[in-house]
Amino acid sequence: MSHKKKKKQSEKRENDEVVESTEQEETSKSQKVTKKVYNKELLKLSLELVKLQEWVKKEGLKVVVIFEGRDAAGKGGAIKAITQFLNPRVCRVVALGTPTEKEKTQWYFQRYVPHLPAAGEIVFFDRSWYNRAGVERVMGFCTEDEYKEFLRSCPEFERMIIRSGITLIKYWFSVSDEEQEKRFQERINNPTKRWKISPMDLQSRSKWVEYSKAKDEMFAYTDIKQAPWFVVHSDNKKKARLNTIVHMLSRIPYQNIKREKIELPAIQKDQGYMRPPMTDQNFVPEVY
Repeated sequence: MSHKKKKKQSEKRENDEVVESTEQEETSKSQKVTKKVYNKELLKLSLELVKLQEWVKKEGLKVVVIFEGRDAAGKGGAIKAITQFLNPRVCRVVALGTPTEKEKTQWYFQRYVPHLPAAGEIVFFDRSWYNRAGVERVMGFCTEDEYKEFLRSCPEFERMIIRSGITLIKYWFSVSDEEQEKRFQERINNPTKRWKISPMDLQSRSKWVEYSKAKDEMFAYTDIKQAPWFVVHSDNKKKARLNTIVHMLSRIPYQNIKREKIELPAIQKDQGYMRPPMTDQNFVPEVY
């Protein structure tokens, strides 16, 4: 077979693969998850998350799960879906605010280290040390030297915490510009969600391309074998949450722990106890 003919066949296969991939992506986007199906699947997965929690506690495992992505990409909603039935003493959510003046003078990773898990804990970072590669880079909150040093040191920092026995999972929630705009408009017009939008969020819209470039460069340096990035398509919130939970469960081997039967003891008998008058207490008015 001639070289030219082989090239044509190769190009045809590549084109067919692109078309097939595009069709699958469009089909996936068009398939919606109903509220009924979502709630049913979420409950089923939540039972598995409880089993995972108990296994982590029993075996003394240490787990860190990082949630990153653009504003309104669905990170917070995914974390709430995961943690709603979990014990907050075992599964902690860390969402740090703006660093203090003192923290700005520290080693960059220093403010995150105290929040890393002890044995038997899972920590969910709602944004993390990757702020430096994202918002700080794009908005000019760090110097060029600080940014370059982060790209050099971050992979080593992550390898170090993995060697210490911590399981590290990193998720990037990917949202389209159309869907982000839709969610921003909803936040602006809904009084119960208005607090979610900040001046920084608004500026992120005008710097969409800069954020894209920053994300690409961040992936190039920090998508390492020991701690790869996992991208979550999050235009559909329900599917994104379910897919993330299924994937997270697959990344941490666990077993179901057989629990001892719990028997509720009988209530203590009244042996001359006298309650103080009800009029001595203040009660919440029963409005409903």
